[in-house]
Order: sequence, then structure tokens, then C-alpha cells
Amino acid sequence: MTGSTDAQSRSNKGWGIAVAACLGLWMVQSGSGEVTPPAPSAAEAFAAGPGWHTTAAADPLPASVPVRIRIPRIGVDAPVIGLGLGRDGSLDVPPAGNRNVAGWYADGTPPGAEGTAITAGHVDDARGPAVFYALGSLKKGDRIEVDRRDGRTAVFTVDAVEVYDNDAFPDQKVYGRAQRAELRVITCGGVYAPGAGYQGNVVVYAHLIGAR
Repeated sequence: MTGSTDAQSRSNKGWGIAVAACLGLWMVQSGSGEVTPPAPSAAEAFAAGPGWHTTAAADPLPASVPVRIRIPRIGVDAPVIGLGLGRDGSLDVPPAGNRNVAGWYADGTPPGAEGTAITAGHVDDARGPAVFYALGSLKKGDRIEVDRRDGRTAVFTVDAVEVYDNDAFPDQKVYGRAQRAELRVITCGGVYAPGAGYQGNVVVYAHLIGAR
């Protein structure tokens, strides 16, 4: 399932274009004004140093397709579907109409295998919050679990949570190939501009710490 370094590099570039261009589809209106998705605090960025966990990395697993992702802290428990690239090189998005589904770049590294696995999901849709609405509230040391087709569950720990403006998205940092099993979870975020959508992306960095 894992492509070559060159193939991954080309695909990851497409991913960077797709994510940087994503738009929000919904904003909650309340009596006190707009309610926006949680944003990561400075304490969760790499620049703040490692979290208390500093859990050692587990050996990578054999490649296997992901089927479900769970993030207990924010109540995520969603099926994972494979996504490809469009003709313009951008990533296809999860289908509209289902707010509780995440996507995985199916031509890239599967979660748990050696390399950088990429998952993404909507922050909202036309009806309200979607699967990764609360992604920005994750903390270092939080767990992410990915069920796989081989019956094993890959368990990851969060290393950092960062938000980037669209025009400063660090493609290599986010998509560059890792020497261990790593995971990125991405959704729209940052400032919301009426008529233009979210002006950035929230990125969660995590690494494999075990399997069951």
C-alpha cells in the first residue's frame, strides 16, 4: 500500500494544495455572535517543547487499510474511507451529507505502517459541526486509535497540534516522509472570512505507540 518516496512526494504536494484551499461550509449563529471551532493553544505547538508523555515510538505495523478512527477526548468515532486525487492534483473530499466520516489518502501510507499517514475530515457542513470540528482542542499526549482491516488497532499519541494560514502551509513538515509510523489529522481552521471560508488548517501530529 505504501508508495515510493517520489510518488508520495508528488501525492503529498497535491494534498497540500487541497487542504490549503478548503472552505468552511457553516458557521453557528447565536445570540452572542458567531461560534467558531476550537483553536489549538500555543502550549500544544512544537515550539512549546515536548508534552509530559514523551512516549517511545512502537515498531511500525505491516500495511493495512484503515476502517475507523476514534479520538476519545473529542468524541470522534467515525468510519474511514479512501480518497484519491482529482485531475487538478487536489485531494477528493469526503462525500457531502455525512458529517461523521473521515478520509484517508489511499495512495499513501496506511496508518500504523512506516511513514506519514494522512487523514482529513470536514470541520463542518451546511447543517452544522462535522467529524473534526473539535480537532483544535486536542492536547499533547491525547490518544488516537485507528482500526484496520487486518483486525488490529493502531494506537497513536499526539505530539503537537498546530494551525497554519493557507499561504504559509508547511508542506514538507506536514507531509514529509517519516522514518517511523506517524499520523497527521487535518481539518479547516484559522480565521473565518465570510464569503471566503476558513483561512487556515488545523494539523494534529501523532506517532504510533502500540497496537492491539
